[in-house]
Amino acid sequence: MPSSNDSGRRRFLKGSLTIAPLAAGGLSAGLLNAQETPPRDDLAKSAPAIANQPTVEHYQPTFFTPDEWAFLNAAVDRMIPKDDVGPGGVEQGVPQYIDRQMQTPYADGSRWYLQGPFFDVAPEFGYQMKLTPKQQYRLGIRAINDYCRAHYDGKTFVQLDAAQQTDLLKQIEAGKAKSPDFKMGTFFNGFLLVNVMEGYFCDPMYGGNKDMASWKMIGYPGVRADYLEWVPESKPYPYQPISMYGKRG
Repeated sequence: MPSSNDSGRRRFLKGSLTIAPLAAGGLSAGLLNAQETPPRDDLAKSAPAIANQPTVEHYQPTFFTPDEWAFLNAAVDRMIPKDDVGPGGVEQGVPQYIDRQMQTPYADGSRWYLQGPFFDVAPEFGYQMKLTPKQQYRLGIRAINDYCRAHYDGKTFVQLDAAQQTDLLKQIEAGKAKSPDFKMGTFFNGFLLVNVMEGYFCDPMYGGNKDMASWKMIGYPGVRADYLEWVPESKPYPYQPISMYGKRG
């Protein structure tokens, strides 16, 4: 993790803005090349309605236990703290986003191949573990708390001070802090870090990015259909962003 709040936020922005256009381009190419793509009206009829679930006050998690929820909020607060650049991850509803993701097919790895054999290979070969995202979170949080108890006088992660929490997350990210029976680096880099970025920049309908504050911070227009004329401009986008449900920021 970066050494300062500002550099950390800049890294999050750089990663998110670099990945998004590539993903969008790949999807478009796939749809254009598909030979059996149904008509648009059929797509609309078959697509399930996605509920609008914006960030709420006093949210009660449905997947995470109280101790896990405390860890998640503390970790998110260290990864994207509130500063003069923009809002923090907790106030943006990132923990809520992650808890809601645990209620989706993604959390059960429903589209993943999770059969063996499993090997220790280079990252470019993809995920090589049998654990689903739900299991990663449950076991990952437990492993980090066990590590904390062993190295910080019996304290759990939430009992550490902010500097200790930040230092430990950096060590886990770099592969320096390890568990004898769980890959904490895989959990942090492949799940927690990715989901935190998603929750911070997602459409507000998914529980994060409260009031589109993250979009406003980077000047992202949301789902507006026509803003290409502003792409080459070297000045802020002048209009409010719009969410999937038509809400203006």
